[in-house]
This record gives sequence, C-alpha cells and structure tokens, in this order.
Amino acid sequence: MNNLKMFCISLEPKHYEYINGLGYIPVGVGENSFDDHWLTDKTKNNISKKNKYYGEYTFHYWIWKNYIDKLDNNDEWIGFCQYRKFWSLNYSSNDNINFQNLSSKVLKKIPKDFDQYDTILGTPFFVNEFKSMKFIKRGIKIFAKNPFLFFNKKKRNLNFHFDLMHGENNLNQAIDLLDEENKNDFRNYVNSEVSFSPQNMFICKSKITLKKYYDDVFPWLEKCEQLFGFENLKGYNKVRIYTFLAERFMSYWFKKNTKFTTIPIIFYDIRNDLN
Repeated sequence: MNNLKMFCISLEPKHYEYINGLGYIPVGVGENSFDDHWLTDKTKNNISKKNKYYGEYTFHYWIWKNYIDKLDNNDEWIGFCQYRKFWSLNYSSNDNINFQNLSSKVLKKIPKDFDQYDTILGTPFFVNEFKSMKFIKRGIKIFAKNPFLFFNKKKRNLNFHFDLMHGENNLNQAIDLLDEENKNDFRNYVNSEVSFSPQNMFICKSKITLKKYYDDVFPWLEKCEQLFGFENLKGYNKVRIYTFLAERFMSYWFKKNTKFTTIPIIFYDIRNDLN
C-alpha cells in the first residue's frame, strides 16, 4: 500500500501523463493554462499572481487556504517535488540520470523504518564550501568590511550567504518582522549554521504539523512584502527573495519543531524530453 501523497509541481501541461504515471499528483503553476486533471494555484483563495516572486509557495498557500482539511492524517506522508527536482532514497549524479531510468530512481513509498520521524528534508547544502575567490567576486564589499571571512569558513554562515546572494542585510531585516516565538531562534540559526536543506522541498507525516508551518511562514512573508515590495526587485536572486526567505525558514522550522531525517534530492529536468 502506498503511504505517500506526493505533489509534483510543474510549469508545463505536457507533463501530466508522466507525473501521473509516477503515482504523483500533478500541480500546475505559472502562466500556462491547466485542465481539470491538474491541481493548480489559480482557483479559490489564491496568490497565483505572485508566482514570479513566490515560486512553489503560491501552491503551498493554496493548500493552506483551500485543501489542507482534505489531506489524510492517518499514516500518509505528504510530500512536494518539482518537474526537475525529485526525492530519492539513493543519491545519483546528474550524469547517471536520464528520462528512461528516472522513474526507477525517484521516491514512491516511505520505508517502514522512517516511521520514527516526523519530517524528511533534503540532504544539507553547505554554503561555506565555495572557493573564497568565488565569494569575493559576488561580495567584495562584504569581505572588505570583514576580511576574516576570507580565511574562516565557519564565519561564512547562512546569514553571510544570504547577504552575498540576495542583498546585504535583507535577511536580518526580514527576521525583525517575525513573531517573537521564532525571531531570536531563527536569527541564531542563520548566524550559527553553515548548511540548510535546499529546494523548498520537504515531506511531512502530519497535516497538523504542515498547517502549523504554514501558519508561521505565510504571515511572515506577507509582512516582508511591505519591506521589499515587488516592483523594485531586479535579477533572479532578488525577484525570488520570498522563495529564498521561505527556503531558509523551512529548514530552520522543521528542524526546530519536528524529529527529522534527510534523503537526497536528485536532478533531472523532464522538459528535456517532454517539450
């Protein structure tokens, strides 16, 4: 018996048959039109018009507002993946994945020995492993203010990485807008950790836990809109700032509030074969 409800997000209507064939629930987001076979972020109470800025979180918002009560809470895991990012129990390099073998590699059932956990996250991504010169090219002003960052990898924490990639002090300002329960803990997390679980992907055993996460992340992101807006965001790393804020918060929140384990996320873009 399948114990996993996996929502697979895509931008392309042509992906329906393949996603459905994996045993996943096809989810359509973005500018294209999707027929009634798909779940989409465009119906009922939604923020689909913000997809350019929020990415997959426009669908998470749709679940929060319209669908969460329909989820089963009896031994069924609830997961999320994307048309080019999939869960797997075993890591495979990009060179070893193709359209013919992808189905055999992706996660379709949660093993029994995972029952001791509440949440599954992606294998951590370490932000301090880039070569120093690559960091300097992106953030010479940041290194000028604190030259010790060049020599000390432990100082290249999540806060430093966010400053480098998505605008200096943007994460710190966003954290100021968090509720008191999370503000100090999340700030400590980004200033002490050098890795996070990436891709805004997670698998959760309980819809109750899922709703609690949504109840924390979405009011915060809405406050962040008053800080960053939309019109003046330029370049992918700024346009998607709400996605990147949620990605860091997601990793922190589930690690703080649940018993978690990690498995690999593998990469293969099915648009290579289905466009």
